[in-house]
Amino acid sequence: MARYTESACRICRRENLKMYLKGDRCYTDKCAIERRPYPPGQHGQGRTKFSEYGVQLREKQKVKRMYGLLEKQFGLFYARAAAKKGKPGENLLQALELRLDNVVFRAGFADTRSEARQMVRHGHFVVNGHRVNIPSYKVNMGDVIEVREKSRKIVRIAEALETVDRRGIPAWIETDKKAFKATIKTLPTREDITMPINEQLIVELYSK
Repeated sequence: MARYTESACRICRRENLKMYLKGDRCYTDKCAIERRPYPPGQHGQGRTKFSEYGVQLREKQKVKRMYGLLEKQFGLFYARAAAKKGKPGENLLQALELRLDNVVFRAGFADTRSEARQMVRHGHFVVNGHRVNIPSYKVNMGDVIEVREKSRKIVRIAEALETVDRRGIPAWIETDKKAFKATIKTLPTREDITMPINEQLIVELYSK
């Protein structure tokens, strides 16, 4: 399966947005976008003008990279969101937020989404008592996500829980640190997503 193997900091610089892809490093003066706030590459510091299509494409690329999806995966998420009732853009963001790897990250069990995705693949989490190792697994309201008993001594999980308050846990998730458990209280709304995303640009891109 294809995967991105280059520096995660290049992604933030390319999108001109701190996406916290490196966990703790993003909160220090070592953060690449703080030191070099311009796109990577030979012509990164040159003046860049985007067409209407270019602006829409950059927004799609930003969200796709933020959640760590491949192009085909993202297209499938949008197709399902567009087929549902309601606003396609908001449906898309809600579906992305309800991915198991994202919930593991947002609940505080991992420092980054990529780390959360790896932990899920290695089978460290159970949903409603059943072991799940599929990062794209969709959780629902009322679901309980727990760290497996054998995995609770993993240092990275303990460290992530200790520092999660700096990032904050969204209101739709209730995390019990001592029990290594998170509960989906409600479905996420548009207001719960605080990163600067203009989902309407993505809708316009796919509507062409």
